[in-house]
Amino acid sequence: MSGLEGEELHAWRQYIYSVSGNNLDPSKSYLIESRLSALLEMEGCATFGELYYRARSERGTALRRKIIDVITVGETSFFRDGNPFTLLRNKIIPDLIDRRNRANRANPAYQTPIKIWSAACSTGQEVYSIAITLKELLGTMSSYKIRIVGTDISDQALSRASYGQYSKFDVERGLSETQLQRHFERTGSGWRVCDELRAMVTFQSVNLTEDFCPIGKFDIVFCRN
Repeated sequence: MSGLEGEELHAWRQYIYSVSGNNLDPSKSYLIESRLSALLEMEGCATFGELYYRARSERGTALRRKIIDVITVGETSFFRDGNPFTLLRNKIIPDLIDRRNRANRANPAYQTPIKIWSAACSTGQEVYSIAITLKELLGTMSSYKIRIVGTDISDQALSRASYGQYSKFDVERGLSETQLQRHFERTGSGWRVCDELRAMVTFQSVNLTEDFCPIGKFDIVFCRN
């Protein structure tokens, strides 16, 4: 099996961009090759060209979804980079709550709405980091109407995110021991997000190159990849 180069590489780059919005540099040919190689055997294809032809000519979306899954594996971790969550906790959420409470102080039954979207959320660590931030900041949730939505183009990533189970390696990247013990449950060799946090979030498939208006309006949008 020969490597990807020339017109074939260009065709694959164009196809990947058309279905996922990922604009892969020509120097990333090794990445395309390595991630598509497993699909060659799975689909019974002898060459990348044969796989490309099958993807372009299929009537359904099964193969396209598989290609998206292997190409869009993203780098993520809990509380990645730190500063966005510090800003969320210390500035953005307090200001949002204060502004809305002042406008609705005459209504004793008012529940402050907070709607947050994590776009390209991958396997969900960013979404649960947002939920942990809100839980630790606000405590009881009875005074708030919270909606946290995580979206991604990869069905495989969304399945993992929705289930909310992570390996020892995953939880050691960004979580303190206190956060781990407070917000996760031990499950065999891994850890699963507690029911209270999972109830705060929803996940759905969204391709950011297509119309995403149906998911609604949000106060805060994380779009960091």
